[in-house]
Amino acid sequence: MDFDLPAETEAFRAVVRDFADREIAPHAEEWDREHRFPTDVVMAMGDLGLFGLPFPARYGGSDSDFLTLCVAIEEIARVDQSMAITLEAGVGLGANPIFQFGTEEQRERWLPDLCAGRALGGFGLTEPDAGSDAGGTRTRAVTDEATGEWVINGEKAFITNSGTDITSLVTITARTDPAGSGVPEISAIVVPAGTPGLEVQPPYRKMGWHASDTHGLAFSDCRVPADHLLGQQGRGFANFLSILDEGRVAISALAVGVIQCCLEESVRYAQERNAFGRVIGANQAVAFACADMAVMADTARNLTYRAAWLKDQGRPFRHDAAVAKLYSTEAAVTATRMATQVFGGYGFMDETLVARQYRDAKILEIGEGTSEVQRLVIARGLGLPVT
Repeated sequence: MDFDLPAETEAFRAVVRDFADREIAPHAEEWDREHRFPTDVVMAMGDLGLFGLPFPARYGGSDSDFLTLCVAIEEIARVDQSMAITLEAGVGLGANPIFQFGTEEQRERWLPDLCAGRALGGFGLTEPDAGSDAGGTRTRAVTDEATGEWVINGEKAFITNSGTDITSLVTITARTDPAGSGVPEISAIVVPAGTPGLEVQPPYRKMGWHASDTHGLAFSDCRVPADHLLGQQGRGFANFLSILDEGRVAISALAVGVIQCCLEESVRYAQERNAFGRVIGANQAVAFACADMAVMADTARNLTYRAAWLKDQGRPFRHDAAVAKLYSTEAAVTATRMATQVFGGYGFMDETLVARQYRDAKILEIGEGTSEVQRLVIARGLGLPVT
């Protein structure tokens, strides 16, 4: 076994960490406080090549492996989860479905801007009444034979990167089975931003991820050309589930960055803060909390990198993706709580980094498959007939 990452990957990590420390960390608290999406910084992430990492050079990508993307997400998350999820969703949910399932014409039309970070794409799976039960999609698309268009009606909920100044498209799932057929058929369709009949609803008031763009979407007789079908008709749901496997590893990488942040901040504070005549790191309660965070960081990182490596090797990784996401996200929530406790009263102040990480971390156990869904995937992989 060789647990060392390639030298070029570690060199790239240093570049991303430097960018995060210079361009994101000094401003993240302000963006969070103002609920502001920093378009200029997101485009700077594009200039750094982050949005094109795993895609071929012919579309403007870097031909990097998936593990390198995970390292980049980890480093961004160490200073700000909002920008990390913007990157994760922009790559994994915006561009990746088009790369994986699009025609060559669709790839050439949309991928170059997405890879360059000049544009962002959204991924419309969740609905008000269809979250973990994504197969319960009610949004419907029917063909207008006279015009050669899809006509879409329905709603989507909690869609990341769907209403920014640079959002170019949202790929959605919709039922395309004939009315009254009784046989559900879910397809994927690309809806460009600004299409008449597409309403981007007001941004949510969220507990965390305040600088991340999240909206509900409503479709009212929204028309797109027939060639905006993404992949084979009726395969949209299955294709999107495969996209989520990669997304779960990427969310796990985001959680690793959160745990690492909590560890670094707690150790620093424990060495600086004095109480009862000595630094608080001399107390077992604080020292042991830091030790536990170190164990969580190492474990989460190893699980995440293993799942990413399996994906890069072309081997099955669904089980490993679920294991990594389940452990890493739950550990991140625990680590943020522990770090807030180490900071005491200061940890309860909004401007404190660990406080922001604490508020932001909870969604990690929910987005791209809840912890309960991960346990279902793992249990079924063990051969258990759980439903």
